[in-house]
Amino acid sequence: MKKGQDEVLKITGLDFGYTKKKMLYHSFALSLKRGEIVSIVGKSGSGKSTLFELISGNLKPLAGRIESGRVAWVFQDPYSSFHPSYRIVDQIKDVASIAGMKGLAAEMGIGLELLEKLPHELSGGQLQRCSILRALLMKPDLILCDEPTSALDNVIQLDVMKLMLRFLDRVGILLITHDMDLARWSSDTIISIDHEEKKHTDAA
Repeated sequence: MKKGQDEVLKITGLDFGYTKKKMLYHSFALSLKRGEIVSIVGKSGSGKSTLFELISGNLKPLAGRIESGRVAWVFQDPYSSFHPSYRIVDQIKDVASIAGMKGLAAEMGIGLELLEKLPHELSGGQLQRCSILRALLMKPDLILCDEPTSALDNVIQLDVMKLMLRFLDRVGILLITHDMDLARWSSDTIISIDHEEKKHTDAA
């Protein structure tokens, strides 16, 4: 996409529903720039994860346009986002160049010995840091964060979010969360999609 003022995501006029009788999105729009966090909040089933699938191209909108730069994901459960039977470093190599990995891992407080381990040998917080490392090494413009701290305890949640904020000069972040306190603390814009049809037009 051509990013005006370093825009990494632009959605205009988005219509989508799994059935035409119950639309999840109608004329939905948002804009996200590098250096910003936009949080999507809403109840289960309101369409939060569906929006991420639309942005990733796994689902096609009924109408409207989605433009984004290079996208990476950080998932809710770090253990399900890594294959259990081979090393973290090998799984990073599968999707990203490891050039600069040593310096970035040190910057993130990740010991290189952790990257040689299998996922089950790390704590949830350690593994989620590795998820963020993997995402950043993909050199994305946009990171989609799907409840990235909900599987962690409160102290580790804060550490993980502070870590992500440190790299905002490189990316824009679209965050799914049910935690309004987290959204208020971390976000430039909060979009609630609990209502029947989502028509947000003034984000970012």
